[in-house]
Amino acid sequence: MNPDTDSSPGAGTSADAGQKPLGKQLQVELPYRPPLDWAGLVGFLGPRAIPGIEAADPGSYRRTVEFAGISGVIEVAPRSGAPGLLLSVPAGLEPHLPGIIQRVRGIFDLDTDPDKVAASLRRDPRLRPLVKRRPGLRVPGCWDRFELIVRAILGQQVTVRGATTLATRLVKRHGRCLRQGADGPGQWLFPTPGDLARTDLAGLGMPNSRGRTIQGLARAVHSGELDLERPCDLDDQTRRLCALPGIGPWTAHYVAMRAFREADAFPASDLAVLKALAQNGKNPTPRQATVQAERWRPWRAYATMHLWMQESSPRKET
Repeated sequence: MNPDTDSSPGAGTSADAGQKPLGKQLQVELPYRPPLDWAGLVGFLGPRAIPGIEAADPGSYRRTVEFAGISGVIEVAPRSGAPGLLLSVPAGLEPHLPGIIQRVRGIFDLDTDPDKVAASLRRDPRLRPLVKRRPGLRVPGCWDRFELIVRAILGQQVTVRGATTLATRLVKRHGRCLRQGADGPGQWLFPTPGDLARTDLAGLGMPNSRGRTIQGLARAVHSGELDLERPCDLDDQTRRLCALPGIGPWTAHYVAMRAFREADAFPASDLAVLKALAQNGKNPTPRQATVQAERWRPWRAYATMHLWMQESSPRKET
């Protein structure tokens, strides 16, 4: 798990978050230790947002949630004048507020000490300018682990846009529609493991083998064979995931980064990572990248984020 947890002064939970009613909403302040690269977070989450479930832009992040049959849309936005985010929750979900706060803190990686991460990664000359360029860069988490794993499988060997298109099709065919004709978050809920365990996933525009992988995952989670809430370390986590047919090291480490908050996860075969580490126009092999990443421990997931951001940023012409 993350080597730096919520013992830092800037970290907060339901016990220390400022809370006040806001009409039919509850507004909760979520503190963190600055800096926080909000633009980096929503820049990552926005292109991956599933229409009808999520939306992310410079001003806010919104998504559909459900607890005990009660659904609603939560919203997270930067707080002006102080290092904190503002979380708005429908009043009907108040009994589940502690769990919502915990998940939202994970989505935005609010319990990390960014200075500690930066101090470690700056020791590598390759990463030093990237760390300077994006202070407070975090590893975006997820709302639901099963949802994230399914989306990671959909993202195998396709672009971000392609994966988001597949996820949107999956939701519209097999998710639960909450409001017909609605626009934005609050229209859909992501399919549950039970939904996908018994569903034919053909016709989504992906290889049949990928559909079988998702169905196998759903059956394992639905039956309890794979417990996504059971604590375990990074090696055990990746072994459990790789034991499922169709899930390899890239998917396992990507999931470990985002769903299980493993700060030292490293998807060594990621094409963008290999491209970012290229020398003289030649990409390293995954094994060579793994050797190079040893110096980034225990923060390899954060180093990966810096490399991804470097590859996604527009390059200046020289």
